Amino acid sequence: MTRRLVTLALILGLGLALVAPVSAQETPGVTKTEIKIGNTNPYSGPASAYGTIGKAIAAYLKKVNDEGGINGRKVDFISYDDGYSPPKTVEMVRRLVEQDEVAFVFQTLGTPTNSAIHKYLNGKKVPHLFVATGATKWGNPKSFPWTMGWQPTYQTEGKIYAAYVLKNVKNAKIGILYQNDDYGKDYVKGFEDGLGAAGRKLVVSRQSYEVTDPTVDSQIVNLKNSGANVFFNVTIPKFAVQAIKKAHDIGWKPLHLLNNVSASVDVVLKPAGIEASKDLITALYLKDPTDPQWKNDQGMKDWLAFMQKYYPEGNTKDAFNVYAYTVGQGLVHVLKQCGNDLSRANVMKQAASIKDLSLPLLLPGIKVNTSPTDFYPIEQEQLAKFDGERWVLFGEIYDARR
Repeated sequence: MTRRLVTLALILGLGLALVAPVSAQETPGVTKTEIKIGNTNPYSGPASAYGTIGKAIAAYLKKVNDEGGINGRKVDFISYDDGYSPPKTVEMVRRLVEQDEVAFVFQTLGTPTNSAIHKYLNGKKVPHLFVATGATKWGNPKSFPWTMGWQPTYQTEGKIYAAYVLKNVKNAKIGILYQNDDYGKDYVKGFEDGLGAAGRKLVVSRQSYEVTDPTVDSQIVNLKNSGANVFFNVTIPKFAVQAIKKAHDIGWKPLHLLNNVSASVDVVLKPAGIEASKDLITALYLKDPTDPQWKNDQGMKDWLAFMQKYYPEGNTKDAFNVYAYTVGQGLVHVLKQCGNDLSRANVMKQAASIKDLSLPLLLPGIKVNTSPTDFYPIEQEQLAKFDGERWVLFGEIYDARR
């Protein structure tokens, strides 16, 4: 487009190149009628339970396009399967940036996979927006100004669980199972920081697993044998199901803390077994679609109508689809704020200028806030216990900003 405009200007002797908006003229993936956005998701592999997120985002953006798009532009959402494999993520993201020429990438999923593209995207000055991982590293605008997270950080969540244990469990003996990468270690760091120097002595066993491991059965047996009466379960859905089921099968009944990223009732708790999952504790920031208290909630009604029309094959009991819809709304908010300036710099500027944004499926009281020095959009969560049917919220909303 740039070459065509410049040639026309030279031929006619007119400044037509100046008439076109900066975004359509200088930013790859942006025209007067379209913005091209890239994504990677594990549609296959050990983290494929998250694949529905990419599908639901695509469905939501189709809804947006059907309703006229954003500021007159339709969204071309290009999503590739990376299988939760960092080398594959690198390959797919390079393809998105260098061949597909997307304006930016959005909601690339996974801590190890995003770690593999972190420096590349910042070096290219391509927005790496609302990454689908709660690792703390995504909120470092000084060193990585082109990357921004979305969900509450794993360290924040870990601190919430630690505070609960210290307050409610006498003579705690803590066992931890975690994925041996940045994702797992980030959760553990937050949890142990929350315990403090004295509290860290309460940890009697730390067991790790690799994402390529077939099972975590031996780790669960080791944790039980350690005498732990508190279990901090830091796993992705595949291994969360195994861990919950194995603990139940061997008669180990600790206080069981399950990280939010595996808290889906339909994807994790039911496959693991309702009885095995009863009394689990997690931290939530989204309304759970299995919770009857939201039955007459307008946001939930609108989401169900969206699912029925645009993603009928999607599971309406899967919280990952609530997540996808909500982060999609966050993206639309940012692009609307951009107006007609969809330059990469302005996309990041607007993403860092969100003030008290309420989205329909966030828990009441939880809002999205960012600033040029705060790249953590959501910093509030509330604890919940599984009663055999649904997550039941309890306690106050924890706010990491305070």
